[in-house]
Amino acid sequence: MKYVLITILVSILGALSYGFYIKSTGDTNGEIIIGIGVLAVAFVFMPLFIFHRYKNKNIGDFTFEKFRKELEERSE
Repeated sequence: MKYVLITILVSILGALSYGFYIKSTGDTNGEIIIGIGVLAVAFVFMPLFIFHRYKNKNIGDFTFEKFRKELEERSE
């Protein structure tokens, strides 16, 4: 999964760079390529990255339940 993420990231960065290069030459298709790159980051790369980072983690460790309980105990 790590290598898949790296491959996707490199290809998206390449597409964005190519889009900015084409846009600087005056071609309007550069904006389309940039837009596709941004959509790929938002809807392909980020969900895969989040899944990869948190697949074996306990979600309860990332909530404020413990903090809230401590605040309630201190306020009593």
